[in-house]
Amino acid sequence: MKHIMLLGIIILLVMPMLGNAEQSAGYQIPSPALTKLVDAKLIPTSILSHDGKWLALLERKTVVPLNELNRAEKALAGIKFNPNTFMRKSRYTYVSLEFKHIDTGSVVRPEGIPSNGVLRAVKWSSNSQFLSFILEQDNGATLWVYDIKARKTRQLTQSTLNGVVTEVPYEWLPDSKAIVVNFAVNHTQPFLQPKGQSMLPIIQQSTGEKAPARTYQNLLKSPFDEAEFKFFAQGQLAKIPLNTSAKAIGKPTLIKSFSVSPDSTSLIVGMIAQPFSYQVPYERFASVWQVWGMTGFALYELARQPLADNIPQGFDSVRTGPREFQWRADDGATVVWAHAQDNGDMKNEVAHHDYLYSISAPFKRAPELFAKVENRFTSIAWANDEVALLSEWRFSDRSVRTSVITPRAADNNRVVFSQRSYNDAYKNPGRFVYTRSDLGSKVLKLVGDRYLFLHGKGASSEGSRPFLDRYDIKTNSQTRIWQSQAPYYEQIKGLLDDEGMRFVTIRESKTEQPNFFIRDLNFDTVTQLTRFTHPYPEFEGVKKEQLKYMRDDGVELTGNLYLPAGYDVTQGPIPVLMWAYPLEYKDKSVASQVRESPYEFSYFGYWGPMPYLAKGIAVFDDPKMPIVGEGRTLPNDSFRKQLVASAKAAVDVLVEKGVADKSKIAIAGHSYGAFMVANLLAHSDLFVAGIARSGAYNRSLTPFGFQGEERDFWQAQSVYASMSPFFHADKINEPMLMIHGQNDPNSGTFPMQSERMYAALKGLGKQARLVMLPNEEHGYKARESILHVLWEQEQWLERYLFAQKLIEQAPQQQQSPDELNNVQPSTGLN
Repeated sequence: MKHIMLLGIIILLVMPMLGNAEQSAGYQIPSPALTKLVDAKLIPTSILSHDGKWLALLERKTVVPLNELNRAEKALAGIKFNPNTFMRKSRYTYVSLEFKHIDTGSVVRPEGIPSNGVLRAVKWSSNSQFLSFILEQDNGATLWVYDIKARKTRQLTQSTLNGVVTEVPYEWLPDSKAIVVNFAVNHTQPFLQPKGQSMLPIIQQSTGEKAPARTYQNLLKSPFDEAEFKFFAQGQLAKIPLNTSAKAIGKPTLIKSFSVSPDSTSLIVGMIAQPFSYQVPYERFASVWQVWGMTGFALYELARQPLADNIPQGFDSVRTGPREFQWRADDGATVVWAHAQDNGDMKNEVAHHDYLYSISAPFKRAPELFAKVENRFTSIAWANDEVALLSEWRFSDRSVRTSVITPRAADNNRVVFSQRSYNDAYKNPGRFVYTRSDLGSKVLKLVGDRYLFLHGKGASSEGSRPFLDRYDIKTNSQTRIWQSQAPYYEQIKGLLDDEGMRFVTIRESKTEQPNFFIRDLNFDTVTQLTRFTHPYPEFEGVKKEQLKYMRDDGVELTGNLYLPAGYDVTQGPIPVLMWAYPLEYKDKSVASQVRESPYEFSYFGYWGPMPYLAKGIAVFDDPKMPIVGEGRTLPNDSFRKQLVASAKAAVDVLVEKGVADKSKIAIAGHSYGAFMVANLLAHSDLFVAGIARSGAYNRSLTPFGFQGEERDFWQAQSVYASMSPFFHADKINEPMLMIHGQNDPNSGTFPMQSERMYAALKGLGKQARLVMLPNEEHGYKARESILHVLWEQEQWLERYLFAQKLIEQAPQQQQSPDELNNVQPSTGLN
């Protein structure tokens, strides 16, 4: 009887707090430990100059005030952009810049950069004297350069650049004497007005030809949208020498892409042409590709690509006709491009799926066949006329192959450098090191016409150990020059000599914040270059352990277990938050590979599960959830079975270690991880609650494929139905919190997915909460939104993962709607 009375008292104490959570209006703030994470100062982004003398350090702008999300925005042809600045949204914006000298360690802080803007698209010139960047302010985006030699900042343009289609709307000439930019022609013109056009009927008609398309968002929807797209996309190319005024290149047009030849004399220019499409984004619109001289005179027409709204189904399918135009980096002015030999469909059996063609200045002769490619062409890395690396791939078996070729006879005497599944981390040879040619173009660093260098993460069964290798072209063999050693995780940032004996690294450990070092193998010395402080001092003492365990079908799995400071397993089990993301594989052994290092610094950023270690719970981060389909079996044919088996194996290992109680484990994930959460709640009873962010739940709304699934809905209806948690919402017996940005543009995860899933759960009498974040996209950017997400997740875990702690919680702080311009997240609770 006493126990019943005590339970009643606890319920009475808890109910008012739950009511506050359910009825809360406005943006909420989580507990102080979580709030601090949002404002933690992280290691800056770094860009090493090509001569290895200067390290540019850029402080990232990771969150923005909510009012920035309320700025004007347009969504056209698959693009979202600011109509006032003619720039797309970007995750890579910076608020400050400084330079660190590699040899002396001295610091240079540029003056003259306005503080009322953000920096983006930061680049070194080939001669390493200038660092260029776009300064985006409220009324436009202009180009600036900093002269590291003269210590002088200059604004190169007064007019706004056009980053609507050309996301990075400028490019250095390889000779470092000038920059080519794409100006926004209509920046000073008044915006177009509908004038009744929005009332016209919208008519589309198919031709009877198959035209499968993924589920794209923000597409054109009307003739007025088409007119607006032309208005904002129109650009004017111009050449801006560093010592004279700008000169126009050609006439205004809808610039899709442009690139400068290695000898700085010509341009490859792609221009968007009509007809447009309401079914696919701008990348697949009709296009004209030409080679221009620096005055804009068309030297050669490379192709007229038709509208590509009928690309065959398949991840390695491509448009028919010429595509992927690029300059040969080691030559003055030679264009190379691919042309499918299989009607763009890799399922067609042909000896070579792609041919490569080339043409050189003065572009008077007919194009020549450069190389035949067995699979789908990926890329070419150029060194000189004797050495280049040709890469190709195929989705069906996830294969990728790189061959050493002789460009002057590319089909003769090829040597396979690497052939593997692109999922096979253990066989990943790393990335080749580049340098600048005599012309200033980016080419492979080739030493003595024989040696190339590679650096990579060095994945192995013992964890990742980054490395530096020297590759001998003559013998087709690699020699390990250096490899990271415990207890550090150390990665190559850039070479400082031709022998690979001196280089810049980023080094970290479990407890040490990443910092830059200079490693000299000749003298066996390590010199610290930067001294960034620990961004999360409140989380010092957290323990990290990489767990290895096995699924019931023999697939080996790993995950990172984090235990709160001061906790020991002898104290008994504690609540656990698990955060995961499923991936598809074609090989069981590859799915079992370890892809992290046990010595990496523990980041406790606001995005994932780590903040909740402050609540005294354990976190099991990234427990592997591989979906394997070997041979002719496709991974998703047994998605649910494998997903549940992986989750059960993760739960079992936590319980066996004594860390977890089976009744106190929650599951969470973002995007495809949210899809995973809903499936696990529907098809297992392993978890007490779930958190699903920015997810998709009904695969019939993505009928032409999703994630790694190539088959369409009509080819695999049973798979689509089996994998869709919406179809099994009646089986979800655990509470699920769903969070979604109202403006999510990500293919397949449009906000309706969460709204319809919540409606289903509510209608079925399930426990669910839906939070829609105004003006947020697939990831969340505003500080207020992120704080509110942390609060929502904290409250959900308090309520369902360790409810007994609710009576100890103080009332949470709340920001008034007036402070937030009356913009609030919408919530629903059932």
